Amino acid sequence: MAKRVRDATLDSKEARAKLKARGKPYYKSIGPGLHVGYRKGKEAGRWVVRMYVGDQDYRVETIADADDKLDANGSTILTFWQAQDKARAVHQSMSGDAGKVVGVYTVKDAIDDYLLWMEGNRKSSRDARWRAEALILPELGEIDVGKLDAKRIRKWHSTVATTAPRIRTKAGKEQRFREIANDSESVRQRRATANRVLTTLKAALNYAWREGKAASDREWRRVEPFEDVEAARVHYLTVAEAQRLVNASGGGAFRDLVQAALQTGARYSELARIRVEDFNADVGTLTIRASKSGKGRHIVLTDEGSELFTQLARGKKRGVLMLTTEAGGVWEKSHQFRPMKDACKNAKISPAIGFHGLRHTWASLSVMNGMPLMVVAKNLGHTDTRMVEKHYGHLSPSYVADAVRAGAPRFGTVAASNVADLRKA
Repeated sequence: MAKRVRDATLDSKEARAKLKARGKPYYKSIGPGLHVGYRKGKEAGRWVVRMYVGDQDYRVETIADADDKLDANGSTILTFWQAQDKARAVHQSMSGDAGKVVGVYTVKDAIDDYLLWMEGNRKSSRDARWRAEALILPELGEIDVGKLDAKRIRKWHSTVATTAPRIRTKAGKEQRFREIANDSESVRQRRATANRVLTTLKAALNYAWREGKAASDREWRRVEPFEDVEAARVHYLTVAEAQRLVNASGGGAFRDLVQAALQTGARYSELARIRVEDFNADVGTLTIRASKSGKGRHIVLTDEGSELFTQLARGKKRGVLMLTTEAGGVWEKSHQFRPMKDACKNAKISPAIGFHGLRHTWASLSVMNGMPLMVVAKNLGHTDTRMVEKHYGHLSPSYVADAVRAGAPRFGTVAASNVADLRKA
């Protein structure tokens, strides 16, 4: 058994109680290139091991909680002496034939582990994977998580916010970027995108920290997202515009897809995975088995919506996709972009609306028709009304709006106009 190393500041819970809480652990050398560390928290601390990997570089792993509040159990809660034994065991398990610790835990490793966890927990990892591969890994992927500091993350975050949106580019070709205007709205949009990518990065790093792959989460907790960029803006169609869009979508597979979106408010990816057995004609519901949040839900349909899905399911066997492309294939990511753009052009909808705008259309028109916000939230797949209130709450008939319109003063100074509003007509 290796000799135990004493340290008057770490070897008892009474001594550790006198230490100040800080982001950097208190280390004690217990062998060549090997340290056991104690990271002091507000309530209790955690034991970490720091191992030299060469070129003035170290690898840090969290090994257990300290016995500051609870008695040691030999596995998840350890004394200082047990932490030394565990540190040596970890060091041995990570060492190669030459006794040198192999590699470091990089941001790419953290992203890979996080995406694997998302897939294992039935959450959609597609968007997170795309953001990581396009905007995180090229800049930060090879950096050791233990050496990733707040300054580097802030610099990367600002770079993402000033980079033009990417355009679909063929494999092997130089990445193309969209031209953007230098106005306040464009700046807001890019900053909002940068915030979403930052959220993905932080989620991966937090998962790595919880799994003991990082000694501290202090550096990325110090990085704040851009403020006031998530404006509650919604572009939706009127009923007349929606009718024109359906008529301009042709008479085939894309028209069915557009109508399904308008009748359900479901996301494009959800519609692409609907199978015949997901529609229950007896009760008029559509089952979404895998949503963005990883939870399923039942969408209640109107009579019109039930009739649409009855027609779509007619003649199809169980297990078959309800909505497919003209060639009978699966609607994949970005397949909807071009036909949606053409349909908006033919329907004379300006500015053009994206396919996700059909989800906004269902929600906006439902709210304006007096549907309770909680009912809207349930059909959309939200756990509460916060997102619905943020995006659609201003459209809902309310006591405040009724009171203002009934009691606010009228001045009689607005002259009548001879210009007719074609939308109302």
